Amino acid sequence: MTARARISAPPSQSSARLMAQIGYEFKNPELLAQALIHASAVGRNDRGNERLEFLGDRVLGLVIAETLFGARNEAEGDLARRLAHLVKRDALAEIAKKLHLGDYLTFAKNDQKDVHRLNANILADALEAVIAALYLDGGLEPARSFITRFWADLLKPGSAPPTDNKTKLQEWALARGLPLPAYSVVAQDGPPHAPVFDVAVHIEGFGDAQGRGPSKKTAEQGAAEAMLTRIAR
Repeated sequence: MTARARISAPPSQSSARLMAQIGYEFKNPELLAQALIHASAVGRNDRGNERLEFLGDRVLGLVIAETLFGARNEAEGDLARRLAHLVKRDALAEIAKKLHLGDYLTFAKNDQKDVHRLNANILADALEAVIAALYLDGGLEPARSFITRFWADLLKPGSAPPTDNKTKLQEWALARGLPLPAYSVVAQDGPPHAPVFDVAVHIEGFGDAQGRGPSKKTAEQGAAEAMLTRIAR
């Protein structure tokens, strides 16, 4: 399986620099070039790095799940919470920033490149696309090596499985016999390739709280955090 870049690949010097940071030399550099093409830079029949992002998300999940399974003797629920924490957008975006991945991305000429290069959603998607490119170029081992290297700090033993804000809020409501928190999208703006969502969470007797983010999941977490702050007062 191969992916072919539809526009010019990054300069060879730039590609070589990124490969050195990744720690892998691509046999087919076009795969890496395709992973760095944002959807805004291509036509309707080519969605840039989106197909690679789809594959990279699955490869990342497999490697992290395999690593957790081998390293921890925990129940499925605890492993699932750790997995969700390790593959969430914020974690991916932080790793992408360490690689300065935004500096290598290709956007449409009229796009707000400086803004998009710092967008957590775009950075996370690009990192997943790079993981897919590694997998397609060299198989699972290069992808696994990259993931275990850059996720090393996040994979260090912790005292307890992480709990996200939505889970905390759900547990808080259940402990008091309240209906589960209800989430709804109240607004969406921004271009199709970089949407921004406003999400509200409602708890009976406590009203609504809102969150905003580049994905519904991120906005839901923000809304849950806002509600947790309110009920803690």
